Amino acid sequence: MHPDLSAHLHKDECNQLVALLKKCHDEKKWAKFFGACNEADSAVWRCLKEERLEKRAKNYEKSFAKRASQMKDS
Repeated sequence: MHPDLSAHLHKDECNQLVALLKKCHDEKKWAKFFGACNEADSAVWRCLKEERLEKRAKNYEKSFAKRASQMKDS
């Protein structure tokens, strides 16, 4: 199961992949159960993972800078 796929939460690249996955699911209502949309699904997962890792790294840098400034002030 994917996390929330709302467009405002993700980059344009991931939103395009999500749209392709939804289109595949709409066009292949039964074939999707037999792997017809697996390639699109994997692409969405890769994009969301990359996005999540970027956010995590950015948050880590921000928290590291905050801790460094707090230690400097102490």
